[in-house]
Amino acid sequence: MTTRPPSRGGAGRKGSGVGASKRPGRGPGPAGRSPFGAKSPFGAKRPFRNAKDPERERTGPRTSALDAAQRAASMRGEADKRAPWRPGDAPDAEAEHRDQQDLPTRVRSPRPQASEERPEESPRRARAPRPEAAAALVEGPTRREQRAAASATLASGVQTLVVEEDEAEMRIDRFLTTRFPQLPFTRVQSIVRKGELRVDGKRAKPNDRLLPGMSVRVPPLKLDAVGERPRSAQRDATDADFIRSLILYEDAEMMVLNKPFGLAVQGGSGTVRHVDGLLEALAGPDGQKPRLVHRLDKDTAGCLIVAKTRLAAATLAKSFRSRSARKVYWALTAGVPRVHQGRISTYLAKEEPTDADARMRVAQHGDDGAAHALTYYAMVDNAAQKLSWLSLKPVTGRTHQLRAHAAHIGHPIVGDPKYFSIENWELPGGIQNRLHLLARRIVIPHPRTGKPVDVTAPLPPHMAQSWNLLGFDAARYDPIVEAPEA
Repeated sequence: MTTRPPSRGGAGRKGSGVGASKRPGRGPGPAGRSPFGAKSPFGAKRPFRNAKDPERERTGPRTSALDAAQRAASMRGEADKRAPWRPGDAPDAEAEHRDQQDLPTRVRSPRPQASEERPEESPRRARAPRPEAAAALVEGPTRREQRAAASATLASGVQTLVVEEDEAEMRIDRFLTTRFPQLPFTRVQSIVRKGELRVDGKRAKPNDRLLPGMSVRVPPLKLDAVGERPRSAQRDATDADFIRSLILYEDAEMMVLNKPFGLAVQGGSGTVRHVDGLLEALAGPDGQKPRLVHRLDKDTAGCLIVAKTRLAAATLAKSFRSRSARKVYWALTAGVPRVHQGRISTYLAKEEPTDADARMRVAQHGDDGAAHALTYYAMVDNAAQKLSWLSLKPVTGRTHQLRAHAAHIGHPIVGDPKYFSIENWELPGGIQNRLHLLARRIVIPHPRTGKPVDVTAPLPPHMAQSWNLLGFDAARYDPIVEAPEA
């Protein structure tokens, strides 16, 4: 006996047999129904859903996304708290819209355009964002706040600083003084000299240059809290007027000052008034002040370049390192060189490596701390074979280079307290016992245009007095301009 298998539509339903449908183009099932599913609220068909009997829609071994989500919610204990997958349990549309409006834009859940027609909400779209996700959207600290935090943690222990893009090519000592303005420069040099500071895990030197991304390890320091020094508006105006009176050249990127004799460029032990401190009076509204590019000895007068922006400072400093800058110095020396034009090439090293202002000595190649120094000189004029007017062109830029080289050839600079060592030498009458050394002229590529900026400084008062007394003509031709550049 052959039996017919039961119909999938259920027993007792009309038109369940083969060929029972009388309407062309339709499959089995009641009129207006499709065996492949009813229309979705979004207008698309949902295939393979039994639309004939709503009671059979949730039967069988198949697991729907609704069932899985409900089981997961019950396991978390949230089944009674939140069940937005059914229209009856979901919050009203206005409340949900208010919740979405209260969140930041980036965490707002996307909603379909036809959501009003959809009877069920997806669990992913109805789930509210976690509080920590919203908190992560809070913007980080500003650059000023980061530097303030770095300054505050300076006294707490070891910290690691990361070199940023605009700090590229900065000297390590300048980097520290920029990050920690309350740290004395002498203390910075001591930290580097003792090896307490590391760059990418290696010991650093004060003149080492930094690259973006490098890590600088700062040792723990115990410092007293330093409050902001109250600034006097009258004093700032006085300092600003004084600095402006020294300007020989100025534009939007840089300026060249005529540094007077006796004014230090940077602060140190016992030094209160210096160029770097006076530049504070020219700070802009953002707190940025002009920056030093190079240094001169305290008793050396003449051209001193100052950058107005960080980019200009980096570009000008690079010009000095690549020896693109040309410098001419004038000096009054004891005696007359036997060779009127010559070249001085030695190695120089500090007599006391731990002393920042120690004398330089002529060293041998390979000595600890020895660096090569090269200077060209030319005698412009002399007075009775007793005094010489020398024009000097340094190729390198070592500490006390010109003063040490002049003493090395037996003609120290008049008024030099460190290197003048001629015995039984009396200062000629009418000449002041001050260092007779002037940074007479400097030519350097402009940081923005690259065109040469040529600036000449006048003789300081004590040198002008000596020139007049000895009959030297400051307008006389200077043969040093023909000296080699390397």
